[in-house]
Formats: sequence, structure tokens, C-alpha cells
Amino acid sequence: MKVTKTDQQWQSVLSKEQYRITRQKGTERPFIGKYTLFEGDGVYCCVCCENTLFDSSTKFNAGCGWPSFWDVAEDGSLIYKEDLSLNMKRMEVICACCDAHLGHVFNDGPKPTGLRYCINSVALNFLPRD
Repeated sequence: MKVTKTDQQWQSVLSKEQYRITRQKGTERPFIGKYTLFEGDGVYCCVCCENTLFDSSTKFNAGCGWPSFWDVAEDGSLIYKEDLSLNMKRMEVICACCDAHLGHVFNDGPKPTGLRYCINSVALNFLPRD
């Protein structure tokens, strides 16, 4: 189900940093995010709408400074959009339920997918496995 809110509504439920990154396509500084080196067992959800995005079993340390995953938790949970900002060609990763900017995906990850989803910690909530 699609979640839609006005900018004012998003600002009332998100921190300033969460709003800047998820709603204004910002990026957190590398190596400072709470999930960069985190190793809990569970799932990572969108901070805006709780859509399940990634499973901890696909998380790996890419050394890039942001949490990295080699696959999504569920097909259809993300939208991909070409990003030509910063004078480079990248693939933006967006939450399919609320259109939150999450980060980018690159083709330099480990097998079996060869993908590296490079995601802002502040765009995620971690839910431990029961």
C-alpha cells in the first residue's frame, strides 16, 4: 500500500536528518551511521513507512562507509531510478511504498547477485528476528 504525506507531515514524524536524507535525497557522512558495522540478526525496514527492505543475512562489510547489502528482502520493495547528480551515473534506490530516498545500488558487490546496495543508516530501522 502506497504511503503519501505532505512535506509538513513528513517533517512532523521524522528527525531533521531523516527528513533531509529520505525526503530531500541527502546522504549521511561515511562511517558514522549506526548500522554501518552493526551485525544484528533481523530485517531492515524503511524509517518512513516500515516497508521491509533488507535481511541481515545479505549484509556485508563493503568498506565504503555505509551499510551494504547484496540483495533485497522482498522483490518489489524498491524502485530504481537513474541518478545523474554529482556528475556521475548512478542508480538511486527508493522505497516502493513511500518514495523515500535510501541510497544507491552498484554492480560491484559479492556473489551471488554481484550487487552492492549502499544505504544510509538514517533511512533504516532494524527489527530483530524473534
